[in-house]
Amino acid sequence: MREIIIRPNEAGQRLDKFLTKYMALAPKSFFYKMLRKKNITLNGRKATGQEKLSVNDTVKLFLSDETIDKFTEKKTLHQPADMPPADLDILYEDRHTIFINKPAGMLSQKAAKNDISLVEYMIGYLLKSRQITEEELCTFHPSVCNRLDRNTSGIVAAGKTLAALQELSEMFRERSVKKYYLCLAAGTVTQGAHISGFLTKDPRTNTVIYSTSMTKGAARIETEYRPLSTGNHVTLLEVHLITGKTHQIRAHLASQGHPIIGDYKYGDRKINDRYRSEYGLTSQLLHSVRLCIPECTGTLSGLSGKVITAPLPELFQRICEDKKIQRSFLKWPHGVQED
Repeated sequence: MREIIIRPNEAGQRLDKFLTKYMALAPKSFFYKMLRKKNITLNGRKATGQEKLSVNDTVKLFLSDETIDKFTEKKTLHQPADMPPADLDILYEDRHTIFINKPAGMLSQKAAKNDISLVEYMIGYLLKSRQITEEELCTFHPSVCNRLDRNTSGIVAAGKTLAALQELSEMFRERSVKKYYLCLAAGTVTQGAHISGFLTKDPRTNTVIYSTSMTKGAARIETEYRPLSTGNHVTLLEVHLITGKTHQIRAHLASQGHPIIGDYKYGDRKINDRYRSEYGLTSQLLHSVRLCIPECTGTLSGLSGKVITAPLPELFQRICEDKKIQRSFLKWPHGVQED
């Protein structure tokens, strides 16, 4: 027999949903049969599986350890030796949330089964620091609330608890979190702009097509930018990402004639080849530099009104300095400031 005490990250869901996570390899028919025969009970009583779980509820499995183990999915966390979880650049962390400065080249989430993403590194860190257990991972997985392209660096927000994951994700969906990026764009930009349009995704090439008019399947986008400093044929831009669609900043700036340096999908190959040869640059110079959190209460009250900032990557900073970009715009603090 195994007794499970429902924890905060497991509460609020139906019993049958919880059981299918706890023993992910078992068919649903197995659970309903065990519930009917009272081999699975809730708070000492027969249950149907439709009951909503609350904190400290007791689920008893009158099953052998062999049966439970047979139906429990063993999850393997891939953690390359050259970048252990302890090396995460953590900008801010509290009981419920964690904000990480993602390097260019790392996925925010898995795109394929065997991928290693920021989520795996984060879970490895939480396991190592004993903030979560292997058993808890059977029914709840901490995850990210916003995603950056693989070759975009900067701030990724994640929920360590179910309530925080849900509430923070909702903030991003409602666009109440303000998102700012820095990028090095080709050419001289002298004035800021507030631009809008439409993006259509081409899944065959994993690219988007920008248009000023609505077409079938297109998503509306809105971007705001302002030049901070100009240098040798480049401009450092601060971009306010208002909507947040796939490749939005990259495609939008390219449509304005100012593609991001290092962006081979939407940029100028000749310029990019020159930067690759001179600096070894292999990713676009686009960095999520600042998140402004709105006033909030409850689970996320500790974040209320905070501004999370991430310093520029070393290579990004060095290229800007070489191109005579004003240094005062390159020194972003690490961590949290009050709004």
